[in-house]
Amino acid sequence: MKREIITTADGSSTIHLPDWNEQYHSKHGAIQEAYHVFIKHGLHYFYDQKLALKPKNTISILEVGFGTGLNAFITYLEAEKLKLKINYVGVEAYPVTLAEIQLLNYPFALNAEDKADVFLKLHTTSWNTSHSINETFSITKQQKTFDDINAKNSFNIIYFDAFGARVQPELWTETIFKKMFNALAQNGILVTYSAKGSVRRAMQAVGFTVKKLPGPPGKREMLQAIKL
Repeated sequence: MKREIITTADGSSTIHLPDWNEQYHSKHGAIQEAYHVFIKHGLHYFYDQKLALKPKNTISILEVGFGTGLNAFITYLEAEKLKLKINYVGVEAYPVTLAEIQLLNYPFALNAEDKADVFLKLHTTSWNTSHSINETFSITKQQKTFDDINAKNSFNIIYFDAFGARVQPELWTETIFKKMFNALAQNGILVTYSAKGSVRRAMQAVGFTVKKLPGPPGKREMLQAIKL
């Protein structure tokens, strides 16, 4: 499938799939969306609630749709500020190529050019093996489909960043969200940019307590789901 690098409204880049008329991130701002959905209502929310951090200040994150690595990179930057230890697992069936990664402007757009080597390292580390980016951030990239996620009570936060239900409805079903529910530890949270009624109902059907929250630029609402 053809992929093109485009610039979103906040100046950050993303990958556009013309055949689907779909982007890896919001065309209204890739970085703005990542911060609003995954950092503000995911990482920061969990940390502020002080939900079962064991050992102290250690958070395990599963990203469903690793894609360009933007969410992982921003999480790394935020973890440095908050002095958190992060265990990060990113699942991706079809990895972005290194040539495409080198065209993305995230270190520059985030005023983190001194961390450009970290962004590159997130992508050049081998798949299906745990790697320490530094003493407080480890990453394991798993090349597999979402159907193959079978973790149990393992994660504090899930960044659910799959392509939209319009183009891949099979990724937004009760079957998938049951896997997400099982993967979370108690008091774990899942955040996603989607606010579709069918998605909310699928989450509720498998046991999540679901909140509608204000969405990022260009979207009225988003969803946050909690495993109580």
